[in-house]
Amino acid sequence: MKDICLKVFGDYACFTRPEMKVERVSYDIITPSAARAIFEAILWKPAIRWRVTKIEVLKPIRWISVRRNEVGAVASVRTAQTAMQAGRGDLGLYIEEERQQRAGLFLREVAYRLHARCEPTDRKGEQESPDKFLAMFHRRATNGQCFNQPYLGCREFAAHFEPVTNLDAAMADEPPITETRDLGWMLHDIDFANGIQPKFFRAHMQQGVIRVPEWNSEGVKG
Repeated sequence: MKDICLKVFGDYACFTRPEMKVERVSYDIITPSAARAIFEAILWKPAIRWRVTKIEVLKPIRWISVRRNEVGAVASVRTAQTAMQAGRGDLGLYIEEERQQRAGLFLREVAYRLHARCEPTDRKGEQESPDKFLAMFHRRATNGQCFNQPYLGCREFAAHFEPVTNLDAAMADEPPITETRDLGWMLHDIDFANGIQPKFFRAHMQQGVIRVPEWNSEGVKG
């Protein structure tokens, strides 16, 4: 099946490394799971799933260090249950009491060309074909439509997007960066079928291009 290509870009991005427990530190590039989420934000149906196959880095990897205020707590499920049973209760979080200042190492001025494949699931109907969903995706992406605003790792970092219809022309106008390096182990995606288990792969950037292995391949470890 033919891949579909989408250009995404934004001012800031943070694809948080899971090994960083307190401070937010981004991976060097967008992760396949974050890329998949952008495709799903534009078009999601139970009958299909998106599999990211390739990532092209279009701008040099640049960093920015930011200190910002975050809320250091979440609403308690037990408190909510108690309030529901009693018919009253205080469910709010007070920012003044829960505020924490944390440092973050983010990416800035990012741009990627994402290649993904639309694959059917076991919930696909007999009359539903991949070409139908690809046409829907292209129409929605062209018109800037999305179910929710795509973002670059964190919701406050909005992702702008546009479909790539002529890949040869796009490569000529905006080729990937010429950098080659080993990016180390990177989050591939989350295996929700087996207890929310993260899967990782060894990411190699060759002339600005990262090829993403298939989910069940030997290169993906959990």
